[in-house]
Amino acid sequence: MSLHPQSPVPVPEETARVARAAFPKGNVYMQMRDALGVVYEDGSFALLFATRGRPAEAPWRLALVTVMQFAEGLSDRQAAEAVRARIDWKYALGLDLTDAGFDFSVLSEFRARLVAGSAEHLLLEALLAACKARGYLKARGCQRTDSTHVLGALRILNRLECVAETLRAALNAAAEAAPEWLRAGAQPEWFQRYARRIEEYRLPRGREARQAYAQTVGADGMRLLEAIYGAGAPPALRELPAVELLRRTWVQQYVTVDERLRLRDPQDMPPAAAELESPYESEARYGAKRGMNWIGYKVHLTETCDDDRPHLLTQVSTTIATDADIEQLAAIQAGLARTDCCRLGIWSTPATSAAATWSPAPRSTGSTWSGRCPRITSGRPRPNRASTWRTSRSIGTRRW
Repeated sequence: MSLHPQSPVPVPEETARVARAAFPKGNVYMQMRDALGVVYEDGSFALLFATRGRPAEAPWRLALVTVMQFAEGLSDRQAAEAVRARIDWKYALGLDLTDAGFDFSVLSEFRARLVAGSAEHLLLEALLAACKARGYLKARGCQRTDSTHVLGALRILNRLECVAETLRAALNAAAEAAPEWLRAGAQPEWFQRYARRIEEYRLPRGREARQAYAQTVGADGMRLLEAIYGAGAPPALRELPAVELLRRTWVQQYVTVDERLRLRDPQDMPPAAAELESPYESEARYGAKRGMNWIGYKVHLTETCDDDRPHLLTQVSTTIATDADIEQLAAIQAGLARTDCCRLGIWSTPATSAAATWSPAPRSTGSTWSGRCPRITSGRPRPNRASTWRTSRSIGTRRW
């Protein structure tokens, strides 16, 4: 697709007349268009498109649709239907009432371009610039930062399901990359054992039966890894992400004792920051905060909190679920500096208030960190317990 930047058009007269008749008091999208005008411009997204090819849908409209879609929690199909059918959306987008909109697939393609070009921050930065130009961001105002959970798009698996499904994912990836090689070396029972998703099977009952099943899966995985890393395997198989996840999972879950492969003892497992939870979402981790446990990620949000101004998000960052809040202050400060918000005074929540993190970074940018210190529950600090987890050299690991 190619992009030929064009200046945003004003709201058509007929659209404005019908919208004001339908919403005499206006609504949030009409007020947004009236107060902020056209937030985005095509030129900001020019680097994401080619100079030749089929003309692309106006990026400034797609960016605004993406924001409104997120605000209402709509799917791509629902968002495309809202562009086609809702008067308030046509008003915000500057469309004629007869405009038929676009196909829903355009939205996912636009998001893919944003991610591929590392330009997703443009959506927030342009909105903050529009708010700053109209006085909604106050100099030396107060801000607060905190984090919350983000659930991973995965099914929670127990240990047996995780290792078996990881092996199944690696077999499927190898079957696509080198079908003839896998067909020649695969064991006959693998087709029956790993043909369907593991959760569709009923796991063996009893501790001994489950230990035997875990050893069988472990032996199958080791046989596949030895074949892939052997001399006769296609080199491309070793570069497959599913094969690397299989190797890492076997390092974390299995250990060789007396020349027998068995599951590790729960006390000998890797830390939560390194343990893989799913073969289909390798960065998802187990997290816990304020009595809530989840598997996924953690999002850190910073917002203004002045009483005489609207509360606006000024910085958003997503990390793995095990990252401590107090370790993210430097990254938050860097994000605020990029949007020229670092000159604002910042109030941090108790989760991010710690003496160790009151670093020179806020002083160097003119910001002020404040907040309540964490409550001390004991007069004597507890030493950190060292993990007993060790890397199994018998599986041949070099990193996690």
